[in-house]
Amino acid sequence: MKYVLVTGGVVSGLGKGVTASSIGLLLKSCGLRVTSIKIDPYLNTDAGTMSPFEHGEVFVLDDGGEVDLDLGNYERFLDITLTRENNITTGKIYQSVIDKERKGDYLGKTVQVVPHITDEIQEWIERAAMIPVDGKEGPADVCVIELGGTIGDIESMPFIEALGQFSYRVGTGNFCLVHVSLVPVLSVVGEQKTKPTQHSVRGLRGLGLTPNILACRSTKALDDNVKEKLSQFCHVPAENIVTLYDVPNIWHIPLLLRDQKAHEAILKGLNLLGIAREPDLTEWTSRTKNYDMLHDPVKIAMVGKYVGLTDSYLSVLKALLHASVHHRKKLVVEWDPNTFKAAWNHLKGADGILVPGGFGDRGVQGKILAAKYARESNVPFLGICLGMQIAVIEYARSVLGLHNANSIEFDPKTSNPCVIFMPEGSKTRMGGTMRLGTRRTYLKVPDCKSAKL
Repeated sequence: MKYVLVTGGVVSGLGKGVTASSIGLLLKSCGLRVTSIKIDPYLNTDAGTMSPFEHGEVFVLDDGGEVDLDLGNYERFLDITLTRENNITTGKIYQSVIDKERKGDYLGKTVQVVPHITDEIQEWIERAAMIPVDGKEGPADVCVIELGGTIGDIESMPFIEALGQFSYRVGTGNFCLVHVSLVPVLSVVGEQKTKPTQHSVRGLRGLGLTPNILACRSTKALDDNVKEKLSQFCHVPAENIVTLYDVPNIWHIPLLLRDQKAHEAILKGLNLLGIAREPDLTEWTSRTKNYDMLHDPVKIAMVGKYVGLTDSYLSVLKALLHASVHHRKKLVVEWDPNTFKAAWNHLKGADGILVPGGFGDRGVQGKILAAKYARESNVPFLGICLGMQIAVIEYARSVLGLHNANSIEFDPKTSNPCVIFMPEGSKTRMGGTMRLGTRRTYLKVPDCKSAKL
């Protein structure tokens, strides 16, 4: 197994997830089988109980795992099906180590961050990397690991120590480090500044990890003299420094990496140059070009609770985008604005209305009004999760005449409960009690409406 580690420096939100996904896609286009792991240094066991305002949406895997949205990017870019094991958090690692300590697995030893936590991290990485995710038998050829957060964060220190040991253990030729960093352009002088990246790389090297490739985020392509300067101060060959400049859509990123021969630098670092073929991104390129040329708009009104952060509904947005590209339409998402009048104007000008998932009763009445307008005006409506509940409540109230109809989630004492809790859903414990993932549903009455639908 070969490993590619993607780390980030200077600031968070640079696009490590998209970079890791693009590297995976590039390696896959070279004929290699690819899997991926995301490391999140927070103490939560998983992302399930976190507000979307914290880290964006909670992505749900086929096995019901509630994970970081980056795993959604991996699945979409690489066409793979990941498991909950492919998302490592500090909470999971500590929980596993404490469970082992309680069982006496450490034979009375003092349990410490080094070696017990760091060993657990390395074992988890090796175990998760071996899980087949592409529908074929046997492990993948390359595992792309993304370390969340920024180099220098206190919470990611055990992971950096573990990955330093891991790179030494698997040996050169089996481990390649790609460091994503920021090269800002000061508007006053218009000059690309390398100092933040220099400091970031120095910090990384001080922690025992040496980058093989620098992926520099900037508004425009790096000048040659800037590359030379970075090469000199960061001890990375100039041909291993790639620019990830701003592009119209993220589908351009794998093409950017290919054009700058990033695959050659990675394959060389992993001793795979003789095995891999030239990257074939024909289909990807044509789709990207088609997307850039779309002009005929389709307007979708998104009536949600967390519209202040568009990443809260990333999977829904991507699904809409894929569908609109397939139908050669330019997707325009109208976010539910703050003012009542503007919100109604957006709703009335939309070709379709979508109410996504959410929790709690805030904003429910507004969503019911949106569903009522869609039904009465014959506007295509899609209700997902909370949105499905909304559609049922609105129909029960407006058409069936059950004026106090409600979901037990919003009003436990309602006399007309049209949406009820599932038997396994806990009302007291929040984490991991919902019915999630792909699973068979057995309908006991074969001629009911649900079965027919």
